[in-house]
Amino acid sequence: MEILVVLALLVMGFVVGGAIERRHYAEIRQREKDTLHLPVMNFGCHQPMPDATDSTLFVGSVVISTDYFKTFIAGLGNLVGGNLVTYESLLDRGRREAILRMKEQAIAWGATQVLNVRLETANIGGQSPSNGMVAIEVMAYGTAIRNESA
Repeated sequence: MEILVVLALLVMGFVVGGAIERRHYAEIRQREKDTLHLPVMNFGCHQPMPDATDSTLFVGSVVISTDYFKTFIAGLGNLVGGNLVTYESLLDRGRREAILRMKEQAIAWGATQVLNVRLETANIGGQSPSNGMVAIEVMAYGTAIRNESA
């Protein structure tokens, strides 16, 4: 009976988790197109900063969890080592979503650019998937500037 429960969770994670991930990626691609007009740039310490009449810090944060199927496959991958490919999409979705949330807030504020964007990640749920939960928080932050004449 326990094997049936595990198999049902694996199938459900594969089907439902895959569908949710595909839908999220489609939404991300559309939102990236919608925010493409707002440039995100990083400047070195000796580069002149663009002129601005106003600036503020914006933060985009997201917590994304993995499904049971990916957690199970990653557990198998831990036995032999190497890349955990199943988690790469989790990190990619988190990074892109956090940047989009930051950019959308900056656009609503009237930003013309977002400067010196940084990314931070945090593991939520411990160091291993043994407790059944694998989730990450990704935070993107940067300084948005605007020119009243723009």
